[in-house]
Amino acid sequence: MLSEVLTKTPFAGAFPDLLVGNESSDDAAVYRLNDTQAIVATTDFFMPIVDDPYDFGRIAATNAISDVYAMGGQPFMALALLGMPVGKVTTDVIRRILAGGEAVCAAARIPIAGGHSIDSPEPLYGLVALGLVHPDKVKRNDRAHAGDVLILGKPLGIGILSAALKKGELSADGYRQMIDTTTKLNTPGIALAELAGVHAMTDVTGFGLLGHLLEICRGSRLRADVRYADVPVISAAAELAARGYATGASDRNWSSYAGEAALPADMPAWQRRMLTDPQTSGGLLVACDAETVPAVMRAFEQDGFDYACIIGRLAAGTPGIVVS
Repeated sequence: MLSEVLTKTPFAGAFPDLLVGNESSDDAAVYRLNDTQAIVATTDFFMPIVDDPYDFGRIAATNAISDVYAMGGQPFMALALLGMPVGKVTTDVIRRILAGGEAVCAAARIPIAGGHSIDSPEPLYGLVALGLVHPDKVKRNDRAHAGDVLILGKPLGIGILSAALKKGELSADGYRQMIDTTTKLNTPGIALAELAGVHAMTDVTGFGLLGHLLEICRGSRLRADVRYADVPVISAAAELAARGYATGASDRNWSSYAGEAALPADMPAWQRRMLTDPQTSGGLLVACDAETVPAVMRAFEQDGFDYACIIGRLAAGTPGIVVS
């Protein structure tokens, strides 16, 4: 990711209204417009992870907008980013991709107000997503407190389902679970912004649960204790993972942060791969005080996030994760 190679220099001195830049590997940039409004700006795009062009458009759009919700923002507009190999992809396929993105933006009640297209070797689609949030209600990934409860809003396993799909071995039910999860907008983020007891928030994407939780731990200088049995998992993905399905990115993720995560000595390799499985349009990961847990759970339940649950806690200590 770009945030991993950019020089992480706080810009507070030169740009005092830049509330969130690249210093904490957060989900989006946030810039204060006035005393009551800050703009949340993010972009994301990728190559198809499914064969159906409409579903691809929906997944890519949901994924991009998620970063606005992860900052506690309310989306208000999007721009489309499209790269297609000219002459190799039909106009009907392109229309279907765009229609999928438009459907998600309609569900989020925002317009696609423009965008840009290029001739590219491989198909690419995504959005620039813009939102608004009160400057005092921005939810960063580096403000968690010792004692905070960790809540995850969506189940894990998207990368595993993608691996099975690429081999033509994903069942119809598994595909349905994949689409249902990746096209569900993280709308609870708007309500969570209103809760003072929510101290930190991010969404789980390419670095897997452990990777994005580590960003909270590093930024907040805390240790996370996670109970594997409490982590929600897509049922089809659990079965496939036990049979050996995984992405190469899962092992690369583990190699990049293994020194900061302690796992049970007898943990099966497939369970470890579930914790490092790269998610597309993954769930919100929330750190909140114990008193705020009921309100957080209500916010998820009201928007139909049936899998949302407590997966662990944060404590004082050397930044890292201990899984039991």
